[in-house]
Amino acid sequence: MGRTVASYRLALDDEIRKWDGFSKVLRVEDKKAFEELMDACRLFASAGSNSTHPILFEPMVFSILLFQQRKLKSLEKDLDAIKHQSR
Repeated sequence: MGRTVASYRLALDDEIRKWDGFSKVLRVEDKKAFEELMDACRLFASAGSNSTHPILFEPMVFSILLFQQRKLKSLEKDLDAIKHQSR
């Protein structure tokens, strides 16, 4: 018997492609953060193999995650600057 449900990795790639419209309208720095989030999704694909059902709440969650990712990057940049100043 063959598979009746696409593998999680294939479903994940398809879902990421569905976010192309969202990512296309982001500013350059936001696109980079968004791609980092998508890379994180791919990194943990094995762990996420049990949930492939998109829901309406996802755009809200991704917006929050994107904001947090940008904030983290900003804080990392500030921390690196402080570390270099103290040397």
